[in-house]
Amino acid sequence: MAMSGVRETAYWCEAMAHTTADGRVLHLGGRLTRSPRLAVRWLRDRVRDVTDQLDQHYGAPGRHWVLDEPEHEQARSALARGEVYVFRLYDDTTCYMLSARPTGQTR
Repeated sequence: MAMSGVRETAYWCEAMAHTTADGRVLHLGGRLTRSPRLAVRWLRDRVRDVTDQLDQHYGAPGRHWVLDEPEHEQARSALARGEVYVFRLYDDTTCYMLSARPTGQTR
């Protein structure tokens, strides 16, 4: 609980990989955060991790997103409104989905 007695919403962040050939879903990691700012920071770090492992062409959208502060602000605003935020990256065989959402729980 925050010092003022206001309860803070928690945000669940997750990275998944969906393979197109066989439909497998791989959990790449997740984390519970205390604020939209921390959720977007976690997403940015994971997007960087995924992008670093993709070929140059496929990683370009991720490299752009990592530096796109206006998009990060949109993500923070969406989360603060109670909405889910999703960023996707693709290569020939896989869709990488990185998301954050309010949990409905308070901390």
